Amino acid sequence: MKQRLLSGLLAVVLLLGLAPAALAAAPAEEAAQVLAALDIMVGDENGDLALDRTLTRAEFAKLAVAASTSRDTVGDTVAVKPYPDVPQTHWAAPYIKAAVDLGLVQGDLRGYFNPDRTITLAEGVTVILRLLGYEDSTFTGVWPSGQMAQYRALKLNEGISLGQNDSMTRRDAMYLFYNLLLTKNLSGTYYLNVLEPTLSLVNAAGELDLVALINSAMEGPVVAGSGWQSQLSFASSAAKVYRNGSQSSLDRIQDQDVVYWSESMRTVWAYGDKVTGTYEAASPSITAPTSVTVAGKTYAIETASAAYALSDLGGWQLGDTVTLLLGRAGGVAAVGDTQAAGTVVYGVVTKAENTAYSDGKGGTYTARTVTVSATNGGSYRYQTTNTTLDVGDLVQVDTAGTGSVTRLSELRLTGKMSSDGTKLGSEPLADDVQIIDTYEARTPLRVYPQRLAGVSFTDDMVRYYVRNGQGEITHLILNNVTGDLHQYGVVTKAEEVDVTIPGGGFMVSSSYTYDVGGQEQVFGSSDSVFNVKVGPCQIKLDGDASIERLVGLNQLRLSGVSGSVAIGADNRQYALSETVAYYVLVNGDYQLTTLSRIQNGDYSLTGWYDKAESAGGRIRVIVAQ
Repeated sequence: MKQRLLSGLLAVVLLLGLAPAALAAAPAEEAAQVLAALDIMVGDENGDLALDRTLTRAEFAKLAVAASTSRDTVGDTVAVKPYPDVPQTHWAAPYIKAAVDLGLVQGDLRGYFNPDRTITLAEGVTVILRLLGYEDSTFTGVWPSGQMAQYRALKLNEGISLGQNDSMTRRDAMYLFYNLLLTKNLSGTYYLNVLEPTLSLVNAAGELDLVALINSAMEGPVVAGSGWQSQLSFASSAAKVYRNGSQSSLDRIQDQDVVYWSESMRTVWAYGDKVTGTYEAASPSITAPTSVTVAGKTYAIETASAAYALSDLGGWQLGDTVTLLLGRAGGVAAVGDTQAAGTVVYGVVTKAENTAYSDGKGGTYTARTVTVSATNGGSYRYQTTNTTLDVGDLVQVDTAGTGSVTRLSELRLTGKMSSDGTKLGSEPLADDVQIIDTYEARTPLRVYPQRLAGVSFTDDMVRYYVRNGQGEITHLILNNVTGDLHQYGVVTKAEEVDVTIPGGGFMVSSSYTYDVGGQEQVFGSSDSVFNVKVGPCQIKLDGDASIERLVGLNQLRLSGVSGSVAIGADNRQYALSETVAYYVLVNGDYQLTTLSRIQNGDYSLTGWYDKAESAGGRIRVIVAQ
C-alpha cells in the first residue's frame, strides 16, 4: 500500500470476515479499521461489512457523503424527495440529496437516479475524484477515459481489479475510499487531513497514524460495575472486546475495570490496572491536581472526574488509603472503591526504610515503609508495622483490607512451559498472568510467557505462584530463570593470584578488566579468585549495581545468524538474547562490532551462552575471528 504505519500500531485487530485469499489480509483489516473509525463504512449491528455483496448507487452515495466534509450535517430523518424514483420514504433520500448538493452525484438523462442499480467502478471513481476537487471539465475525451486514467495515476486502484464497467462490491468500495483518504487532493493536502484537520493523521511522507485515528474514535471511559453496559451507545453483545491489550470477551471484564468503546468500530477496550496505597502528594496543588503520588509513584490524571475526586473538594485527603483506576495511557481515569477492588499485590521487597509523610494538615509523620517490586512490573511503596521485613523478602500486600504487608513462604512449582506459553506443566496460565524474574537484591524483571516457552522448571526456579478461581496461574515469581538480569561482555585481562606463603597460609587476590557495550571497566578482589579467563563472560550485580562476581560463558560453534536465532555448526537453531553483543577478535583484541559487519565479512563465528535454552538461557555474545 502507499502508506507505512507508524511504529507502535495499536494492538487492535478487527477481523470482520474480510479478505479472500487473493488479497493481503493485513491491508484489508487496516482499511476496515480506518473506515470504521471514521464512521464511513461500519457494517451491520454485528460489524459485518458484507464485503462480497455488490453495492447500489444509493449505498455508494451514503458512503460518499460520510467521506465528505459535510458528513456531520446530514441526518437520516430529513424529509426530502431528490428524484422521482427516490421518494421521501426511501432510506437514502437525505444522503442522495446531500450528495447532489455537494456536486458528487447526478441522475440520468431522463431525470432518474436509479438508486437500486449496482454502481460501476467508473461511476464510483468519478465520485471519488469529485471529492478530491476534480471537476468533470478537468478531463478531456469521452467519459470515463480521463477519469480512469487519473484513477490509475493517483494509485486509487490499489486492492481493486475491476474493469471500468464492472459492478463494484463493498470490498471494492472499501479499498477505493481507503485509498482516497491517503491521496492528496488538488490543493496538495492528504484527503484524510482534510476530513480531520486538527489531528494531522497523515504526515508529509504519507504515513498514517492509525493509533491517533482510533484514539479519536474512542469514547469513555466508564468504570465497569453493575449495569455499565447500558452506558454504551450500542449493543455490546456483538462487540469485539480487548482487555489489557489482548483479545477477550465481555465476561472477562471485571468490576472496576476502566472501559472505552467505539460505536463505529463495534469495539470495547477494558483495562484492569489499579493501584492502592497512601495518597502522598498532589501536584501542582491539592486544589487543582493534575497528577498525584500514591504508594510512592506519580500518576497523571486523565479525567475531570478523577481530578475532582482527588482535590480538596472531593472525598479523598492526603494520608488516606486510595485506589486509583488506571486508564489505557496509565493515568488516573477514576478513583475506585478500595474495599471492592479486592487488590492483592504480590512482589519482592527492594527497599525498607523509615519515611516522612504529609498528614494533610500541614504537618508530617514518620512510618516504616517498604518498596515492593510487584509482579505487574511496577514499584510501589507501602507503610507497614512489620519491622522485620527486609530486602529480598517475598510479600503480599492486602490493599483492599487492612493494608497489611505479609511475608510469604516460598511455594515451589515444577514442569515444562508449553511452546505457546499457555501452560507450566499441567497448570494453565491466565491470559493476563504477571511474571517477574528475581536475582538476589536486584530489582526484578517483568517477563512474558513466550520468553519462557520450552523451559523445564526445576524445584529451585519458581519462588511463588498464585491461582485464581478458575485454577489459572495469575502471578508467578521466578528465581534467576532468564539470566536477563545480568550483564554480558568480555574479559580482556585476567590476573589471579593463588599461592602458598612460606611458613603456612595462602595469598589470594584477583583483578579483571572487562568490556561491556564498548566501555572498559575493572573488577577485583583482595581475597577471592573467580576462575575466569579472557573471553566472554557474565557479570552478576548486587542490588546497588555493584559487581558481585564474574562468570565464564559456554561456547558453541556457529555457521551463521538469521533473525532472532543463530545457526549452529550442527545445523540446529539457537535462540539469541535480545541484547546479544557482537565482538571481532583481532590479534587477541576484542572490538565491539555489529551484526551487519560480521555478516559482510569472512569470519568464523563462536556463540557464547550462559546456560541451556531448556533452563532459560540464551546466546549472549557472538565473537567473529
